[in-house]
Amino acid sequence: MRENETRLFKFPKFSDLIVFEDDNLIVINKPPFIASLDEREGGEINILRLAKKYFADAQICHRLDKETSGLLLIAKNPETYRAVSIEFERRRVHKVYHAIIAGTHTFTDLKVELPILNQGSKNVSIDRAKGKAATTIFNSIRYFNHYTLVECKPITGRMHQIRIHLATQKAAIVGDDMYHGKPVYLSQIKKRGFSLSKNEEEQPIMKRFALHSRYVDFTIDGKKFEFEAPYPKDFATLLKQLEKFDS
Repeated sequence: MRENETRLFKFPKFSDLIVFEDDNLIVINKPPFIASLDEREGGEINILRLAKKYFADAQICHRLDKETSGLLLIAKNPETYRAVSIEFERRRVHKVYHAIIAGTHTFTDLKVELPILNQGSKNVSIDRAKGKAATTIFNSIRYFNHYTLVECKPITGRMHQIRIHLATQKAAIVGDDMYHGKPVYLSQIKKRGFSLSKNEEEQPIMKRFALHSRYVDFTIDGKKFEFEAPYPKDFATLLKQLEKFDS
């Protein structure tokens, strides 16, 4: 986690994050650099705390990594929380993430089935003997000269699943230093006309790993819910720069 990014980050109004709300459910487009739940006692601002200020009985139905942006489901009552939890347990919640990875990779319904062992302290590893079953399906969406925009469909919901499964394909998410993903600098892709002023240190185009929870659908009590979240500014900016200088 980049602590300095959290300090610099301006926390948005919770109501501005909402993409859908009814009597039972709130769906938000989570910004990066905010944890879903309390990470430690008396810790920093997180989505659960913001949600409870907005609606006292709010409960987070699942979680996203702190740096991951995108769709997050929040129940407004215990009945809805239970109903959504059952859908997750039965793998009937369909989630689609978008990631930007290093290199040109042609993934067409690539199914990665590698068991993941949670070692605690946010460390996971691929462990065929002790790990829990984990499956992700990958499809390439857009190709650049040195990068690829990839659609990721996690069938299971293990910690860091998409991130570590991509790393096993030698396709780490850009900026994901935990899995050896390197950030993208403008100087790498803009070969001409790039300069820094004296004593200025170049910053990466995106100051986190490029993973966004793009789409989700599920059904409760016969009613289908379907949501899509636009890219946040940093993800959209990286794509725009790749389109401009790396296509």
